[in-house]
Amino acid sequence: MTNYIIRLLLVGLVVYLIPQILPDIQVASLTSAVIVAFVMSLLNTFVKPILTLLSLPITILTLGLFYFVVTVFIVYVCDTIVGGFKVHGFLQPLIFSFILSLVNSAVGSFQK
Repeated sequence: MTNYIIRLLLVGLVVYLIPQILPDIQVASLTSAVIVAFVMSLLNTFVKPILTLLSLPITILTLGLFYFVVTVFIVYVCDTIVGGFKVHGFLQPLIFSFILSLVNSAVGSFQK
């Protein structure tokens, strides 16, 4: 449980710093960033596998490129749920999701 809280806080800090790199993403406060990290973890755990399974035929047809659309959709769902977090476009949320996955992997490898 402590590892999850540390990971959540570190990812929240990264979410708070990402708008300095990606101008189409806006985060109102550090609290909003931690909430975004929590909601993204819930969405990636429960919703993304269902969407991936449902979109499997079109993902196979597009040779895996539709998976990027699912990833961006998850970021937009988080935008809808969390106040103080706004995203625009397609490429910026995709890069945002990629950065978050890298940070989660890095933090997870240090906590073992």
